[in-house]
Amino acid sequence: MRTLVYILQKEFIQIFRNKAMLPVIFVMPLVQMLILVFAATNELTHVNIAIVDQDHSSSSRNLITEINGNPFFRVKQNNAPNEAVDLLMRNKIDIALVIPQKFEKDLINTKATDVQILVDAINGTAAQLSYGYLSNIISSYNRGILINSPQIQSMKNIVIKPGYWYNPQLNFKYYMAPGILVVLVTVIGMLLGGMNLVREKELGTIEQINVTPIKKWQFIAGKLLPFLVIGLFDLAFGLFIARITFQIPMRGSFFLLFGMAAIYLFLVLSSGLFISTISSTQQQATFVSFFMLIVFILMSGLFTPVESMPDWAQKLDYANPLYYFVKIMRSVLLKGSGFFEIFNEFAALSVFAFLMFGLAIFMYRKTS
Repeated sequence: MRTLVYILQKEFIQIFRNKAMLPVIFVMPLVQMLILVFAATNELTHVNIAIVDQDHSSSSRNLITEINGNPFFRVKQNNAPNEAVDLLMRNKIDIALVIPQKFEKDLINTKATDVQILVDAINGTAAQLSYGYLSNIISSYNRGILINSPQIQSMKNIVIKPGYWYNPQLNFKYYMAPGILVVLVTVIGMLLGGMNLVREKELGTIEQINVTPIKKWQFIAGKLLPFLVIGLFDLAFGLFIARITFQIPMRGSFFLLFGMAAIYLFLVLSSGLFISTISSTQQQATFVSFFMLIVFILMSGLFTPVESMPDWAQKLDYANPLYYFVKIMRSVLLKGSGFFEIFNEFAALSVFAFLMFGLAIFMYRKTS
């Protein structure tokens, strides 16, 4: 234990002497939380729409007024459908609505009419959202006509009052901020932890350590623990920024959250150290780390739901540590989940952490 304490002292001195590392430790949480949470969003706040009114009736004007009154849409009036198609082709609008001739006449005589919606579906998610917004407005307009119809004046209206648990305002920042925190501690652990060992190889100082009686597990633990402390500090700093800036609800236990984070960081740092044991240069370690990070982040459910992935991808996610920790962060912070609700994720991370730490020790070749 005394040997481990001396190694830790040496590591902390080495970390704080590295001027390039300190900005990463303290600036990265601030930049990631203030930029990525705003930028990484699936919300649509402004949809450019072209409306072609071929009827020019009071009914069509009422529908256009409802669309104009919606804050999501920026309306452009056009005279012909081919103009709207041209705007779609030139990426000037996202969606177009064509109101046909005899729109009002058909409503009065047959109680039914059609409108045409043209959507730019290159971005499938944005297309679905913009189409959903417009469909809801048209449906609301249609309900208003039905309610004012004499035939159903005497009928009781059905009132639907939806309620959303855990995120009543449907604020996408609440969903993204915990995931961005996972990326933060992952990058801190895998890149900085792994680069530290490879840097000693490049400088040649690793040979001086190899001729000492330090055991392999002591050396690996000494490399791991300082960055575990730094990772937990960055997590706390990121939570503070998320709370102050975005008012993220924090309903769960902080002791549980940081306990899970410690296990996850132990796993990530062990993975970084394992990569560094099989790499000769910082460049090699960086390439391998970035490859793993990109795959893990994209498949973690951070940006897209895991449930929407193919079955084979969902099964591969059982070997993805980020998948488990993203679920833990969102469950503890937003739902207030306890230990037993996240026990499966805890068990998976613990097994992975034990295996990766053992693998890092096994792969480290201590030669004199």
